[in-house]
Amino acid sequence: MAADDPLIFCPSQSTGYSIATRINEHFGWPLVTPIDAIEGSFVDAFREAYTAHRPIIGICAAGIVIRALAPVIGKKTTDPAVICISPNGQNVIPLLGGHYGANRLARKIAKFLDANLAESTASDSVLGLSLEEPPADWRIENPHQVKEVTAAILANRRTTVLGHGRWLKPLLELKHVTLSPSSQNDERICIKPDGAPTLTYTKPSYTLGVGCVRGCASKTLKDLVKSALAKANLSTSSIEGVYSIDLKSDEAAIHDLANALGVSAQFFPPETLELWRDRLTDPSDLVFRETGCHGVSEGAALAAAGSGGELVVTKKKSQGATCAVARLGGSHSQMGTPRGLLMIVGIGPGASEWRTIEAQRMLGMADDIVGYEGYVNQLEPAMTAGRQLFKFVLGEELARCRLALEQAGQGRRVALVSSGDAGIYAMASLVFETLEKLPNEGGVSTAARRVEIRCAPGISAMQMASARAGAALGHDFCSISLSDLLTPSEDILRRVKAAAEGDFVVAFYNPASSRRRTLLTRARDILLDYRPAKTPVLIGQNLCRQGEKLSRIDLSALHANVADMMTMIIVGNSHTRSFARGDRREGADGALIYTPRGYSNKGNNMPKSAK
Repeated sequence: MAADDPLIFCPSQSTGYSIATRINEHFGWPLVTPIDAIEGSFVDAFREAYTAHRPIIGICAAGIVIRALAPVIGKKTTDPAVICISPNGQNVIPLLGGHYGANRLARKIAKFLDANLAESTASDSVLGLSLEEPPADWRIENPHQVKEVTAAILANRRTTVLGHGRWLKPLLELKHVTLSPSSQNDERICIKPDGAPTLTYTKPSYTLGVGCVRGCASKTLKDLVKSALAKANLSTSSIEGVYSIDLKSDEAAIHDLANALGVSAQFFPPETLELWRDRLTDPSDLVFRETGCHGVSEGAALAAAGSGGELVVTKKKSQGATCAVARLGGSHSQMGTPRGLLMIVGIGPGASEWRTIEAQRMLGMADDIVGYEGYVNQLEPAMTAGRQLFKFVLGEELARCRLALEQAGQGRRVALVSSGDAGIYAMASLVFETLEKLPNEGGVSTAARRVEIRCAPGISAMQMASARAGAALGHDFCSISLSDLLTPSEDILRRVKAAAEGDFVVAFYNPASSRRRTLLTRARDILLDYRPAKTPVLIGQNLCRQGEKLSRIDLSALHANVADMMTMIIVGNSHTRSFARGDRREGADGALIYTPRGYSNKGNNMPKSAK
C-alpha cells in the first residue's frame, strides 16, 4: 500500500462494505477496518487520516465525515482529498480538496460505479475542468487571478485561448471560447476573457543550475537568477527545478531560492557533474580542486536536463554565486537527490488524541518511521501505511539515531519517534550529540550531517500525569531522571537536594527498574528534610495506555515498590495541596492534587533552608 493511496472507511454488514470491496479490487486501494470495528473512536481514525494528509473515502452519510473532520479542517490549499459515497453507491460527492485531487478522484470512482457525480465547485461542474488544477506538467503564473477569470468565463464573456493544451478541451467546447489559430508556443498558454485579467500557464521546461560560496546571502543568489532569467526572456514559472552539487545541500540560499520559485532543490554528487565537463563553457581547475568537478552551475543544469538538453544561459556570476539554465532534453537523464529531512517527533504519552497536529503532519510526511518498537506500534494504520518501518528494542537508542540520520542522508523524509516530548529524556539530544561529531569521531556520514532537522514537541509524561490528577505542576517545578546508567548517582542526588532547597515541585522520570531500587528512597529522604511528611505525591502508571493507574500517597510512604520504568512520580512542594471529591473516578482515585500559583501564607510551611 502506497502512502498516498486513499483510505476507505465504511460500516460493516452493509451494502457499503461490498462497494468498498469492489473499489478496492478495481483500483488496488486498501480497505481498512470498517468504522464500527475500529478500536477506539472512528472519529479519531478520520482525523488521523486527515492530519496525515491521506486521501479519505467515506462510504457513509456525509454528515458523519463532516462532523468528524470539522475540528481539524485547515486551508483549502492543504486539504487532502475527502470524498463521500452514498451507502447505496449511487452518488459520489467530493467534500474537501476538490481542486487538489478530490474532484479528479471522484470522477474515477463515479465512472467505475456508474454513479452520479455531485461536484459543487463551479468551475468543475460548469466548465468541466478546474482552472486552478492544471496537469502536473503545467504551472499557473498568476494563481491569484484564477477566481476572476473563472467568474468571467462562467458569465459567458468572450474568451480567447492562446496556446495548446489537450486538457483545455472542455473549455474550448464552449461557444464563447475561441482558440487563437496563430499561437505556436507549446510551452505557454494564455486565457483572456473580455474585461478580465489574463490567466497564464507555463510548462516548466528549463533546469536551473546554481553554485555559491558557503554562507552566500539569499538575496545575492536570487538577484543573480532574476537578472539571468530576465535577460534570456524566461519567466520564473518556466523553471522546472533548482540543481546544485551535493556538498551544497544544506546551503540556505539555495533552498530559499527554490522556495521562492516554488520548485524543489536537488543535488548531484561531483562525479555526476564531472560527466558533463566536455559541455561546460568555462571549466575551472580551481573548482575541481575544491569540489571534485570542473563546474557546478552548468554541470548541474545539464545533468538535470539530460542528454538531449542544451544550455540556454551559460554561467553567470556575481559576488559569491553562479547560475546557468538548460532546456530539458525530453526527460531527465538522472534525477538529483533532495536534501534529506529528519523529523524528531514526540508522539505524546500514548493515545492519539494527545498528539499534536504538527506531530501528526510530520508522521504523514514521512517516508520512513524509526523508533523503539513499542512506540512505533502505538501509531495507527493511517500513519504507518506505505512507510518503511524500522523498529528497535530498548537499549538501541544510538543505533536508531544513526539509522534515522543515514536514511535522511539518502534524501528521504524520516520520522524518529519518541514517547512524550522527544526533547525531554529522549532522542532529540542524542541526535544533536551525534550530529556534532565528525565521522572519524564516531559520528555519521557527511551526507547525514547535512540533513534538515525539525522537532515536533509532544505532551510529556509529567504534563500528562499532572493534568490527569489536577495541577500538580501549577508553580515552579523541575524534572529529574533517577536513572544512573548515564548520570552518576552523586550528581542526581545533588540535583535532588538543590530542588529540595529551592522548594520545587519535582517530577521524577525513570524512578526505578528491576535493578535500580535505591535512588528513589534516597531522594525521598532528602526531600523529607525540606518538606512535610504528608506532602502529596502523585504516582502515574501506564499513562494513556492499558492498565493506566493514578494514585496519591504521602511523601513519607514513597518507596521503590510503587514504581517501575512506566511510572511517573510528581512530588509536591511545601505548598502543594490535595483534596477529595465525591467522584472517585476523578484525579488519583478521587484525590485532586494542585500547587497554588501564589502563596497566601508566606510565613508558613517554608523549607528548612529558608527559615
